[in-house]
Order: sequence, then C-alpha cells, then structure tokens
Amino acid sequence: MPGRVDLLHGTLDMLVLQALTSGPMHGFGINRWIEQQSGDHLAIEEGALYPALHRLHRRGWVDAAWGTSDNKRRAKFYNLTDAGRAELAARVRSWRAATSAVNRILRTQPA
Repeated sequence: MPGRVDLLHGTLDMLVLQALTSGPMHGFGINRWIEQQSGDHLAIEEGALYPALHRLHRRGWVDAAWGTSDNKRRAKFYNLTDAGRAELAARVRSWRAATSAVNRILRTQPA
C-alpha cells in the first residue's frame, strides 16, 4: 500500500465537500470515497471525520438525514447544500492558488 500523507489544516472540510458532490453519503462512504480517489494515500480517522461533518452541518454546508446503508444499518447521510457548493468552489480556488505558489517555490534552483 502506498504511504499515507498528512493533511494540511482546513483540507479535510474541502475533501468532504468534494466527496458529497457525488451525492448523499454516510461517514464510512465519505471516508472510503476519499481513500479511493486518493489512490489509498489518504485515510481519515473517525475522530477527525465526524467532528468535521458536524462542523459542516452547523455551518449549513451539508444537510443530514437518517437512512439505511447498503448493509441494512441505520446511518446518517450527508448531502451538499447550495451554500456548501459555493464554499467548496471558494476553497478550491484558494487551494489552487496556494499550491501553485508552493510549486513555483519548489521549482526554484538553489543559489
């Protein structure tokens, strides 16, 4: 398995919002989506994921409703709101600007 990487502060919220662009998901599904999309380089600890989901819900960026998972268990499903889509777009713009700046710095040659 490839090595895992640590996330920068604030990245988790953006990744969760991005995961929910695929449609409603419960916490385990969100975590699995992030793992799969990252080529198994990212895995989110439950102790970080669920507080993030509650934070996103409090901010109005996701809705939550109880439902039944594929394995017939009761689970809370999260859905991206319009405000969440707008927040995701803003965060993606900011992320791209920051990573572009860091990449420029990393391409510089030592003196």
